[in-house]
Amino acid sequence: MSVASVFPELVTGREDGFGIGSWRVESGSTSRGGASCDLTRRILEVPLGFDPTSRVVRAHELMHVRVSPYRSFVEHHDVSLRALECAEEYRVNALLARVGFATSLLRDGSEKSGGRRIAETGDWPEAVRFLLAVLGTGAERDFLSGVRLAQPGWMSGLRAVSKRARTLVDGMDNDDLSDTSVDDGGVPRGYANVTVALARVLDRAAGSQVPVDPDALRVFRRSLEVGSRRAPSGVFAPLVLDVSGLDGRGAPSAQWRRDQPSTSGVTMRYPSRLLTDDWQRAFGTKRRSRGGVVVIDQSGSMDIDPVQLAALLSRAPGTLVLGYSHRPGDVASKPNAWILARGGLLARRYPSGNVGNGVDGPVLAWAVARARPGEPVVWVTDGQVTDSNDHPSEALTVECANLVRRHRIRLVRELAGAAGALGCHRPLVHSDFGRVGRKLLENRAL
Repeated sequence: MSVASVFPELVTGREDGFGIGSWRVESGSTSRGGASCDLTRRILEVPLGFDPTSRVVRAHELMHVRVSPYRSFVEHHDVSLRALECAEEYRVNALLARVGFATSLLRDGSEKSGGRRIAETGDWPEAVRFLLAVLGTGAERDFLSGVRLAQPGWMSGLRAVSKRARTLVDGMDNDDLSDTSVDDGGVPRGYANVTVALARVLDRAAGSQVPVDPDALRVFRRSLEVGSRRAPSGVFAPLVLDVSGLDGRGAPSAQWRRDQPSTSGVTMRYPSRLLTDDWQRAFGTKRRSRGGVVVIDQSGSMDIDPVQLAALLSRAPGTLVLGYSHRPGDVASKPNAWILARGGLLARRYPSGNVGNGVDGPVLAWAVARARPGEPVVWVTDGQVTDSNDHPSEALTVECANLVRRHRIRLVRELAGAAGALGCHRPLVHSDFGRVGRKLLENRAL
C-alpha cells in the first residue's frame, strides 16, 4: 500500500538559528498523541495516509517544524510548562487555519469522554489548559460538552478563557504569529508575544477559583487582562522551603545546650570555683536554654532587622527562625519560605518578601510539626491571611485561627517581641491581630 511522502527538510524560513539537517520520519496515527514533532532530535511522527484527517495532522506537525522553538524557554518566564504546551498548540492551529487547512478535522472521538473525566475529578486547571489545546478545532465542542455533563458551572469561566485567547490571537497578523526572529533574550518573537502571553492567561485562569456567580465572573474576566490583579484562588500556595541560606551545614538540636556551674555532677569542669565560689559550684551540668520556632510574615515591604534577630538568638540561641512570603500567582516554584536561623547558625542572607502572604497555613503547620514537645511556636504577623493570589479568604483565616488555638501559637506583631513570647505563656485571644485575631475572639468553635 502506498504511503504519503513527508519532507520536513523542505520547511524553511526560520530565523532563530535552527539549522538545516536531516530528519527521521516515523509512522504515526490520527489519534490524540499519535503524532509528534521532536525538534531537538529531529524526529517527526505523523500518519502517512492520504485521507483528509491524516493530511491535516501532518500539516499540524509540519507547522511545528516551521514555527515552534527547538529548545525550552520555560525557565525564561514565570509560566507553567503545561500552559506553554497548550498555548503553542493553539498558536499552531490558528496558523494552520489561516493557510486554509480544515482544523475541524483535528479530533479523534475521545474528547467528550476526556472532558467529562477531567471535570469529574475536579481538575479545573487542566480543563482550562486543555481547552486551549483544542480551541478552534473539531475537538473543542466535544470537549466542552463532556465538561458540561459533570461540571456545568465551569462553562462560563471556560468561555471567558476562550474569548480572551481568541481576542489576543485575532488581533495579530500571520507574520506576528509565525515570527521566529529572536528578541534580546534569544526567544523567538512569535513564541514570546503569543504563546507566552497565552500561557500567562491560562495560568491566571487555572490558579483562580471557578467563577460561580455574576460578580465572581466579572472579577475573573478582568483578571485575564494584561496588568490586572489575579482573581481569588481560595487556597494556599504549596510550601516551597529554601534551606540553602545555611550553607547546608548540619543543624544541632533545636534546644541549644550550655554548661552551667553546679554543686553536683559527674564532671568537675570548674575546679577553680572550689576556691572562688562560696557555693563551690565546680561541676558542670547541661542547661537547656529557651528555644522554639519563630515564624515571620515577610509580606509587603517588611525586612528582617539583623539587630532584632541577633537579640532573639542571644536570648534563645536554640530557636528555629523561619521567614515566609509568596509571590501572588507564582507557578514557577520560587521559594516562599526560608530558614533564617537554626541551632545557633545564622543564614548568610535574609531574603526579602515576595509581596504577598499566600502560604500562612502551610508554614504554620510546618512550624508546629518541627517544634519539639513543650517548645512554643511564635508567629510574627499582623493577623492578615491571604490565598495564593494574595486575596483575603474567610475559610483560610479560620484555618489559621484553628492552628493558633489548637497548638497555642503565640502571636506578636514585631520580631522584637518574639524572645519575650518564647519565655512566657501569652493569651490565646488577641484583639489586635487582624482577621485572625477577630476569629480568635469569636465565642464559637473554630
